[in-house]
Amino acid sequence: MKTIGIIGDGGWGTTLSILLFNKGFRIRVWGPSLEYINFLQTNRENKKFLPQVKIPDEILFTNDIEIILDNVDYLILAVPSQYMRDVLNKIKKHKLRSLNLISATKGIETETLKRMSELITEILGKARLSVISGPSIAFEVARGLPTAIVCASDDSEYMRVIQELLSNERLRVYTNSDVIGVELGGALKNIIAIACGISDGLGFGTNTKAALLCRGLSEIIRLGVKLGAKPETFSGLSGLGDLATTCISLNSRNRWLGEEMAKGRKLNTVLSSTEMVVEGVNATKAAYRLSQINNVDMPITREVYQVLFEEKSPLKAVSDLMTRKSKEELEDFS
Repeated sequence: MKTIGIIGDGGWGTTLSILLFNKGFRIRVWGPSLEYINFLQTNRENKKFLPQVKIPDEILFTNDIEIILDNVDYLILAVPSQYMRDVLNKIKKHKLRSLNLISATKGIETETLKRMSELITEILGKARLSVISGPSIAFEVARGLPTAIVCASDDSEYMRVIQELLSNERLRVYTNSDVIGVELGGALKNIIAIACGISDGLGFGTNTKAALLCRGLSEIIRLGVKLGAKPETFSGLSGLGDLATTCISLNSRNRWLGEEMAKGRKLNTVLSSTEMVVEGVNATKAAYRLSQINNVDMPITREVYQVLFEEKSPLKAVSDLMTRKSKEELEDFS
């Protein structure tokens, strides 16, 4: 029986642990809080991040990273992007015979503007690495509701191995060699979800959200291509698929944050009211800086940034978006 270690005891890490246990793997899950990891080991329910989902008794939860890494066959990284560097440095201290890695984290490091795969390579060196992304709200996947995701890697053989590893009758996994595009799609869609939440909070309708989705996708592609991604990747699961899910779902943390801010709450107040990490906040910082560095026009990202960090009125942000200079809809991204 092969062993899979999962770094991260949030909703997605827990969901992956259940999915892979049901496929016959030995599963170990690491979490940063000794108190909470002991709670998970005893109670078999992730009440903070994945409530009302039974966790099989055979899945091991531990705060000891040595136990996770001992003779592990595959290691899944499923921690928020802001904690990835610290976690990787913990892993680096242990001399592993080989590394078969899967990054399940969607985000960009704000300090360095690195994607997760770049950060992993920087700290752990060259390893077999695949990233996964797509429309994958954890509680839906954990309950066996059908969806599809994408697995991306520079190593075509390893990519197919991970495709087979994760696939089941309710989770269809596609492959894509465009690691840059898959990672950027997963990170940048959270910004547009915040914008859609602002729209919801202001009481706007379906037309507004559809316009934000379309124009948001355009600016995601614009930046993605500038950074080396293939434009067609963003019409796939990690682009349009994840974007639609995050912008529409009532369970989307990023959409919720935008909605709360449109109702007049301050960013810090909203963030302190949840134990969940809202990835779109840091993604907005990173994307705004990347757009400036690379001279890429990202008007929705700019307005979201100003609402989040410069206390701009959401209504003023909408007005500024709508009164920009007129332009053609379509553009050549090649």
